[in-house]
Amino acid sequence: MVHLWLRSESRDNEQRAGLTPEGARQLRAGGFRITVEDSPHRILPTADYAAAGAEIAAPGSWSEAPADAIVFGLKELPPGGPLVHRHIMFGHAFKGQPAGQALLRRFRDGGGRLLDLEYLTDDSGRRLAAFGHWAGFAGAAISLKAWAAQRRGTICGPVAAWPTQEQLKAELRAELDATGAPRPCALVIGALGRVGGGALALLTAMGVQAMRWDMAETAGGGPFPQILAHELFINCILAGPQTPVFVAPDAVEPGRLLTVIGDVACDPSSDFNPVQVYDRVTDWAQPVTRVAEAPPLDVMAIDNLPSLLPRESTLDYAAQLLPVLGELDRGGPGPWARAEATFAAHLARLD
Repeated sequence: MVHLWLRSESRDNEQRAGLTPEGARQLRAGGFRITVEDSPHRILPTADYAAAGAEIAAPGSWSEAPADAIVFGLKELPPGGPLVHRHIMFGHAFKGQPAGQALLRRFRDGGGRLLDLEYLTDDSGRRLAAFGHWAGFAGAAISLKAWAAQRRGTICGPVAAWPTQEQLKAELRAELDATGAPRPCALVIGALGRVGGGALALLTAMGVQAMRWDMAETAGGGPFPQILAHELFINCILAGPQTPVFVAPDAVEPGRLLTVIGDVACDPSSDFNPVQVYDRVTDWAQPVTRVAEAPPLDVMAIDNLPSLLPRESTLDYAAQLLPVLGELDRGGPGPWARAEATFAAHLARLD
């Protein structure tokens, strides 16, 4: 019997979950044992999980879970010692990030394993479940808020989660209209993917015309001066060894129309970062970092963007992932075996 343990998220502003109460009900019907940690922050009430037959545990008690439990969360774990369980989460540990290397050492020291959701793929390498649409949607929204703030002579202020996408759109449309300026011209790289689709959905809803680039337009290698000829640039490409530089360090210099970069795929600590004008992620309290003046250049690089729309992103992602979770008890080749092999390969290269 698979024992799936849904942990409470320890990161600030994180209300999402990777499993809904209905999903828990379906997994239990398939023979799973489900434990759900209580959480006052999760967008879906703990009582609904209990009504679906899940066992309820104290927040953060996953470290005391039975050794065979598979601990399931979304964002990073709190600091701590060796990890003895199998963990399902976004580990951000396989691209040389310093925090990722520390996480891998915790697994090595405890004998646990990381089944990274980012590397849970089908036979062709496509991710089986992703928050990409809502990351792009929210990232484009915050980028437009940054542009509107520049029109007011200020910088984008703190943001908080919206109850629904309709409330986000109504608020943002009013903010853009209040500037009295025409909508900005935009360029989206990664327009054919989930993230780019979400960004374009928001931009279209706000009346913003966007040039759409994907692999064909970037195949020749960068940097790309065309980006600097747009007021708004949204990067939706998950960087890898073959990703060209989109925006070079000298892009901060005057002589550009570009004033806002929305780096939805933000990974500034990676060796593959294609947006080379900033070196740290931003957050809800300070959504952008200003990297140049006269004209200003603000970079939005929030790394938990789907959390700004926790209900939509939870329901969408959990529905995508549920069939894959149902395969946890199956042996042989498949997405979980591939994820474990990816972990093993990176663990073997650890210093």
